[in-house]
Amino acid sequence: MRRHRNRFRALVFSILGQQISGSAAAAIRGRLADYLKPDQISPHTIARLKPDELRRIGLSTAKTAYVLDLAERVSRGDLRLDLMNRLTDEEVIETLIKVKGIGIWTAQMFLIFSLGRVDVFPHEDLGIRMAIRNLYSLDELPNKEVSFRIAAPWRPYSSIASWYCWRSLEFKKKAGQQPSRMVADPLRQDRGTVKSVRNSPT
Repeated sequence: MRRHRNRFRALVFSILGQQISGSAAAAIRGRLADYLKPDQISPHTIARLKPDELRRIGLSTAKTAYVLDLAERVSRGDLRLDLMNRLTDEEVIETLIKVKGIGIWTAQMFLIFSLGRVDVFPHEDLGIRMAIRNLYSLDELPNKEVSFRIAAPWRPYSSIASWYCWRSLEFKKKAGQQPSRMVADPLRQDRGTVKSVRNSPT
C-alpha cells in the first residue's frame, strides 16, 4: 500500500470525494489544483480562499465549510498532522473527528494510507463488508459483530487484510462480473481510482 506523504492534501481530497463519483471528485481536485497554481494545496493556500471561490471551483456549501475548517485548524496549529505518528490509532481518530466533515471512516483511511498503520479494520466500510460476504459465502452483508468475529484472526495486520478485501472486488470486476464501487485506496488522487460509497463524514 502506497502511503500519502502529504497528509493535509490527503484529507482535503478525502473530503472532496465524499458522496460523489470518482470522476467528479477527480475533476474538482484538478480544478482546485489549477486555481491555486503556481502554489500547491496547503493549509495556508486553502485558508486564504473565500467560500465563494471554493464554490465556483465546484465544492458544495458543506464541503467548502469542511475544507476551510480543516485548513484553519492546521494553519493555527490546533491540528498537528506532522505529529500524528506519536498518537495511538484511537487518539488519531478522536483528534480528526473534531474537524467538520471528518468522521470515523475518513480517519481510518488516514490511519491506513497516510500513517501506514497496519492493524486498522474499517468494519463499516461497504467494500469490506461486500468482500467478506463474497469471500466467506455469507447470505447477506455482515453486521459489526459478524465482521469483527471474522476479522479477529487478521490481527495484527487488519489493514493488510482489508486491502486484500478491497483488491478482491477489483479482481471480480476485471473478471467481468458485477463491478464493485470500492477499491483499495479511496484517497488516491490519480490512476482512475474509484472511491468508496462509504466515503462520507459519518
